[in-house]
Amino acid sequence: MGFSDTLTDVSGFAAVLPEILLVIWGAAVLAADLFASATIKRKTLGWLAAGGMLFILVLTWFMRPVEGPNNVLGSMVRNDTWTWAFRIIFILGGALTCIASIDFKPAHAAGEYFSLIIFASLGMSLMAASNDIVMLYLAMETASIALYLLAGFMRNNKLSAEAGIKYFVFGAVASTVMLFGLSLLYGMSGGNTGYAQLAQRLAAPELRTGALFATLLVIVGFAFKTSAVPFHFWAPDVYQGAPTPVAGFISTASKAAGFAILVRFLFGVLLSGEVSAAAAAMVSLLRPFAVLTLIVGSLGALVQTNVKRMLAYSSIAQAGYMLMGVAAFAGASSAAGREEALAAVLFYIGTYMITNIGAFSVVGAVSQRLGGDDYANFAGLARRAPYLALAMTAALLSLLGAPPMVGFAGKLFVFRSVMGAYTASGDPFFLWLIVVGVVMVLVSVFYYLAVVKSMYVDRAIDDTKPMLVHGATGVVAVVCGLGVIATTLLAGPLFDIAASAARSFMLADTIAQVALK
Repeated sequence: MGFSDTLTDVSGFAAVLPEILLVIWGAAVLAADLFASATIKRKTLGWLAAGGMLFILVLTWFMRPVEGPNNVLGSMVRNDTWTWAFRIIFILGGALTCIASIDFKPAHAAGEYFSLIIFASLGMSLMAASNDIVMLYLAMETASIALYLLAGFMRNNKLSAEAGIKYFVFGAVASTVMLFGLSLLYGMSGGNTGYAQLAQRLAAPELRTGALFATLLVIVGFAFKTSAVPFHFWAPDVYQGAPTPVAGFISTASKAAGFAILVRFLFGVLLSGEVSAAAAAMVSLLRPFAVLTLIVGSLGALVQTNVKRMLAYSSIAQAGYMLMGVAAFAGASSAAGREEALAAVLFYIGTYMITNIGAFSVVGAVSQRLGGDDYANFAGLARRAPYLALAMTAALLSLLGAPPMVGFAGKLFVFRSVMGAYTASGDPFFLWLIVVGVVMVLVSVFYYLAVVKSMYVDRAIDDTKPMLVHGATGVVAVVCGLGVIATTLLAGPLFDIAASAARSFMLADTIAQVALK
């Protein structure tokens, strides 16, 4: 399909209707900002932005594509069930973040703030759908620039300004390195940008060294987006300084987008072709990344006294568990093993999004009402706001992986996929990876339950005085708390959806490779 054909491809535009609606709605929120009065602007625009995203979410739910390649817009975008599942995650995460931001006064949220959340969700959705390195990079920058601005949105707060600058500098460097790697792949492939074409052209033996070097550079961008060690240094400072709802959004949706493009690129360009050196390099690097990310994130969280920084290191550790699933996917010796690992990663990402946004919404409420987000500020929260403490406890237990919370099912599926990879391949690394993962789960007991102890056991001055919780914050806390329980009860059907997305992902890439041969 040529470029002129792409412009007139009505079915292609219909396939990206959710992204088109996000663009329109982001512009509509900016326009509404011009007419809203100062007294009602924040609340009205917040509910307007969230309501529009929820409408797009419902529409997207009923637009689930059929299995198959479904490449549209000149094969730059892939509209499969894998893309559809991530769209649901990003749009829901953006809507919850908009609602959580309504009562977060330090952000002084206005039309541009909520529009940036919508545009960030747009960029992430296109990242998951990208089937071309040009689309991949443009989508990644769309999401990243919006998040840079959101991280530093509290203009009168030094920590927020520092967070915005650090996020931008680290992100710009990682993006530049990644772009250099992509440009090398483009040159070596003879000017091709599609994943399937790259896989075919880079299979030449004389390009192995170049493909290996380019792949290493591309990994830098993926590792930054997922906050994998050693590209994690930005996360604690950015999470602490950014507006708390934004920190929750970055820790979930942005991380999910990183894993979406990592898996798509890994399989679409490397594992489905014959670029053995580059594929081996990517697979071999995933292993130490997973182990180091688990250990550094867990041990870093263990020594924190600030809940936001603890959740930042916890987010790094959670990325380690997701990397376990990706490592199992890359090391699986059969299509069934890869599908199981992909489904486990997708299920983990979706349930983690609900859990972590709920935790950050509670942290935001506490920091506003009690003047900080250290462990000491959570002392006696069960007496000040029992329902808020209960929602936070549910979120922390889910992050821990304690039954019956949904985090237990997420970790169980990931560990099962790793064990499946070990059984099929006999590689002892996978057995050691499970051991490290279990040990880090035990370590996480201490820092997650330390917050629970502060809320229910520790006492504070006037902790019997009720704490005012605004409606929007309460809505997010309750929805996420109930979501943790509901997804536990629906773990089986939800995993079936994830498995369907994994099959669609594998089928699409297989068909694309066969078509080129």
